[in-house]
Order: sequence, then C-alpha cells, then structure tokens
Amino acid sequence: MTVCVDQSVPDPQLVDNKNHELVLEGGFKVADNNVASGGFDAPEINAFGHTFRDYDAESECKKQVEEFYRMNHIHQTYEFVKKMREEYKKLDKLEMSIWECCELLNDVVDDSDPDLDEPQIEHLLQTAEAIRKDYPDEDWLHLTALIHDLGKVLLLPKFGELPQWAVVGDTHPLGCAFDESIVHHKYFKENPDINNPAYQTKNGIYEEGCGLENVMISWGHDDYMYLVAKENGSTLPQAGLFIIRYHSFYPLHLSGAYKHLMNEEDVENLKWLQIFNKYDLYSKSKVRVDVEKVKPYYISLIEKYFPEKLRW
Repeated sequence: MTVCVDQSVPDPQLVDNKNHELVLEGGFKVADNNVASGGFDAPEINAFGHTFRDYDAESECKKQVEEFYRMNHIHQTYEFVKKMREEYKKLDKLEMSIWECCELLNDVVDDSDPDLDEPQIEHLLQTAEAIRKDYPDEDWLHLTALIHDLGKVLLLPKFGELPQWAVVGDTHPLGCAFDESIVHHKYFKENPDINNPAYQTKNGIYEEGCGLENVMISWGHDDYMYLVAKENGSTLPQAGLFIIRYHSFYPLHLSGAYKHLMNEEDVENLKWLQIFNKYDLYSKSKVRVDVEKVKPYYISLIEKYFPEKLRW
C-alpha cells in the first residue's frame, strides 16, 4: 500500500530559501551564502581529483568505466529488460530487513562510477545525512536516500550475481531512439535493437505523454529496488518511489532528454528527483559517517515506512 502525503516541492530552478538553494548542471542554483547558512556545500572534484561525471578524464578507472558502458549498451535490449523484470518481480531470492540489506552493500563496488571507490554503504549514509541536514522535516527523503542503491545487491551471488552492466550505471529507455546525451552513445551501434525500425523514432513504440511508468527503462538496481519497495507494501510517498526508480536516469534529469514521454505526475516527481540528485552525486567524498551513531534514527524510519522483513 502507498499513502499520499503533502509533497510541496521547492522549484529547483527558482528557490528562495537560502538553506535549500541548489546547484549543478541539471539547472540547480546556489546562493553564495549557502555554506555560511549551513546548506550543502557541493565539492568541485571527486575522490580521484577530477570533476564529477567526467567520463573523458584520464584516471585509473577510465578504461574500466568505458568498457562497462560498451557492454551495457550492447546487451541492454528491450527483450532483456522484459525478461529481467519478469524474473525479479517474483521476489523469491530471500527475506531480510532493509538494514540487513544495507549491511550487505559493504561487499559491493560500482564499476560504472568514475567518482566513487568506497563501499556503497558509505555513499548511502553520506547522501542521507547531507539531505537530513538541509531538509530535516522530510524524513521520507532521508530514508529514500539511504535505500536508493540497495538494488546493487543484484551483484551478489544470493541475488543471481548479475554482471555489472545489468545492475549499475546510467539508465535509458528501450523501445525508442537512443538519445545522444547518453554516456558513450557510440556503442549503441552494436545493440540488436538498432535493427528494429519501430525503435528508431523519437517516440518509438510509445505515445507522447504516456508516463514513464509505461516506458521500458534499462534494467538495473533502480528498477529492482523499486519493485522490492512497491511489492512489499512500502508507504513511501510516490516521490520517494520515483526517486528510487529513476535516480540513474541521467539523460532525463541531467540532460532533459525523453521529457516528451512524461505525464503530469512525472513532472511533479521530477522536481524532487532533481533535488535528490545533487546530494546523490556530490556527497561522494572521503568524509566518514559514524554508522552506529546514526543507525537508530534510520531504523526508526525503516519501521515507519517498511515491514520488518521484505521479500527480495
């Protein structure tokens, strides 16, 4: 069951509250007094000394990231995603709590991420704590930040040990033309879907304004965690579920591609996703979070929005 809550959203394009102003490529703005007022201070460089999401910068992981996207763009097809959704919607892998799943992420490293080389649990808590500081009253957003990447457990043996290209990285629609804003777009020429004429137009097999719910998005941890939350009866608001499902959909919320497929509800939820994205991307740092200190707070949120045990 999903309940509706008041989700009044500060416009990420025009925010007056000095504590909530935003910044970065996706249309965010930030006041000069943001740091002084206690707002989130977005760093200019990542853990490797490069600008964020710079897929051309020479670094130790550049070749690894590019190879990841080559494999992703070749193998993520419409039929593959359909098959994955059918398989994992069964939720028959195991039962465990949200926090138990958080702890499993200590064994996961994301090969697609040029900005992060820390265990995923560190990133989850960094993101959640940064949002908690700036949006203290939006507890659902704190929890959404904590759990948004839990689907990466698909990389582990208990969950099928899927290859990295089927779990992490930016996501994009299938069944319509591949937008040129997609990272390493050149590798789509080897994707079998490129030979289907029905998939080569702007709308493809969809109708304009059909809603993202009706669009096949490349398979990965986003869609899997969305299925887990929805099918287990999470009471997170729709904006929270939207963030979980589309936070890796960078062609949309960073480049503005595929907006023609959105409906009115998507437009409203996208405002929250754009707010979230700043913290998801720019909180990747070497600052450590005291897990035991913050754990009781997040356990209380888990109990509020999720059952004790979930099917995965």
